Amino acid sequence: MGIATLGLGAFAGLAFLTQWGIRFRLVGITGFCAVLTVGLFGLSFEPFVSTTVAGSVPYTTVFDSGASQLVIAVPADISDSALEATLQQAAINSFNPSQLGGGAQSPRIRARTIVHREPSISDLLYLGQVQPDATSESGYRVTLDSSQLAKARAATQNS
Repeated sequence: MGIATLGLGAFAGLAFLTQWGIRFRLVGITGFCAVLTVGLFGLSFEPFVSTTVAGSVPYTTVFDSGASQLVIAVPADISDSALEATLQQAAINSFNPSQLGGGAQSPRIRARTIVHREPSISDLLYLGQVQPDATSESGYRVTLDSSQLAKARAATQNS
């Protein structure tokens, strides 16, 4: 894109030297390409590599409000330590500085699972959540719901 912008700039310069009628249009096109080039260059600095936390399990994002709420799906038979590691991994990969800057609600990530107590009845269980916390060492406050974890474990043992 940068090379094309430079080429268009040279072509616009040639158009000005030879007094072509389309010289002002070429300046506009060159300016537009320069804006695109600078924008794409800026986007190239964002790392697209996700962080992996030891002990975490694969998760799926099932809801993202884009502002303050994100919900991930985890397996029902997840352990406490794996759930905590998975929530920390989701926080590292999903929280961005624009979400942490205040507002009415603090951003949070909730982990949920679905258990089937009967063939046609399913329960949605929220197992834990993570929120930014400036006072903790990791920068995140992880909260696990032990009663919901017990329900999920009981449901997986019964099935």
